[in-house]
Amino acid sequence: MVPEFLTFAKNILNLRELRENLLAANVANADTPGYKAVDIDFQNALSAAMDGSSSDPSPLYLQDFPVSLDGNDVSLTAEKVETLMNDGGISSEVTYLHQATTDLITALRPNPNGV
Repeated sequence: MVPEFLTFAKNILNLRELRENLLAANVANADTPGYKAVDIDFQNALSAAMDGSSSDPSPLYLQDFPVSLDGNDVSLTAEKVETLMNDGGISSEVTYLHQATTDLITALRPNPNGV
């Protein structure tokens, strides 16, 4: 039986990795005529992953930014901000996972003092 916190952490890290790849593709295609920026709805994707109903969310087209004359709607500034936020989420989850597993290992060790 896998502890719930490990399943939760796995789902978060998988979704963060998917999102990082989408954001990188957006940046890479910033000069591609007609390219439309995509992202995932992280909260809905995480809920679906935890319910077991979906493991691979469909990317959604972003509609918040103006489209340039060549039809491209990638905002490099917005992509940088989203990448930083996503990286912060990865870092936070890894820190939590490290501490949770450290606490679990400590709890499973026999107490040398016998107390």
